[in-house]
Amino acid sequence: MEFRREAGSREPVYRQLARYYERRIAAGELLPGEPLPAERELAKRLGMNRSTVAAAYADLRSAGLVSSVRGSGTRVSETLWGDAPKRNMNWHAYVEGGAFVPTRELVRQTREMAEQPGVVNLARGELSPELMPKGVLRQLSGGLGLELPFGYADARGDKAVRERLSVHLHDRHGIAAGPDELLLTGGAQQALHLIASCLLRPGDAIGMEGPSYTYSRSLFMSAGLRLFQIAMDEQGLIPEAVADLYARHRIRMIFINPTYQNPTGTTLSAARRLELLAICQERRIPIVEDDPYSLLPALGSPLPPASLKALDPSGDAVLYVGTLSKIAAPGLRTGWIAAPAGVIRRLAEAKEEMDYGFSAVLQELTLAILDSKLWESELERIRAGLTGRRDRMLEALKLHLADAAEWKAPDGGYYLWLRLKDRIGEPDLLREAAARGVALVPGSVYGARPGCLRLAFSRESEERVGEGIARLAAVLAAARCR
Repeated sequence: MEFRREAGSREPVYRQLARYYERRIAAGELLPGEPLPAERELAKRLGMNRSTVAAAYADLRSAGLVSSVRGSGTRVSETLWGDAPKRNMNWHAYVEGGAFVPTRELVRQTREMAEQPGVVNLARGELSPELMPKGVLRQLSGGLGLELPFGYADARGDKAVRERLSVHLHDRHGIAAGPDELLLTGGAQQALHLIASCLLRPGDAIGMEGPSYTYSRSLFMSAGLRLFQIAMDEQGLIPEAVADLYARHRIRMIFINPTYQNPTGTTLSAARRLELLAICQERRIPIVEDDPYSLLPALGSPLPPASLKALDPSGDAVLYVGTLSKIAAPGLRTGWIAAPAGVIRRLAEAKEEMDYGFSAVLQELTLAILDSKLWESELERIRAGLTGRRDRMLEALKLHLADAAEWKAPDGGYYLWLRLKDRIGEPDLLREAAARGVALVPGSVYGARPGCLRLAFSRESEERVGEGIARLAAVLAAARCR
């Protein structure tokens, strides 16, 4: 939608124009590096003085949202993925009334669409209700003795729970982490928040996969961190790109999801994991390994490589973040961090001030889950259900979208990454998707260029997954005709 002056507004026109571009950048409609119209061209198009456009662009530059280079024009600032001007205040948080979320409007639109009756939800990254192990959870919760301390106890989590979690990590992931090297958190999101706010400082540069689920998280922006994309291909992140980012920007930490990555579904190979560890070890770059999906390989697919934490020869280069949310239920907000004991003590101090420690009831339920012999069969049932849904999506894509898109079958997890052959504007795409009753997530939510979609096969039944792809084919056909 073109800029329109606000009738009756006492706000200067240049400020209205600057605010218009602020909103478009915040909504993800204009991505880092994308050019804005030349001042003379925009002034002519809008019927205003060039000085008004120049003032608006200057306002955007002072906020760090755009940058101008003589001979290259004005572009959306690479601040979203890189260096902020030295004089920059973090006005992003103020502009959007809190933590800066680059794609909040698109996320809101997607969520609202998914909640409408009859909509096929290919957007939500959660288990289908029939896959959630409600029966086992009900049975286990009914047997809780509520024997853990209900007062303000150890902020790291009860020692008995951490001891059992230590065994689980060793047996299921090959990770050696004693109780003093574990911290229980309210899900993976809180774990990432603690790491970002306690171990990094405003202005620090970090690397993350591009595209990445964490790009859509406001916590990194609100912490004042500078985000740099780590280049990826169909095999996951490219380790050499980390070395390059360190040489150019001295990144202080990287955040990655190497197994069944959200949103692309890629899995980093064992060889690349070792190469990445060597690069980061040499440069002393800590790795935050977010690992919510590795226990969900598709049936018949190869098992994923060992986690980075398990492969780390030093034992202290990787902070490992895990959760039960993706293998049980999102409402089961149980997460954890495995890290050197000194790091755990620092994070636990912050967590104690934040919430006085993890819920005693959820800790006891977590202990019951990890001890239960029923859990293994439930996990197999969940894997089978996800595999059936993934296969149904692949069949439907081949039937309906073979000529319109490209994709690679994920070996597990929740997601499939779709690359459209024709470029279709995201507003048109979302408008048609809403009209045809299918919810999906545009790639720009994760920092990708337009033309990509994340499709979740975890939320709907097999039949509904197939119907969703049929509706998506109709969406693309209608959008191309606009």
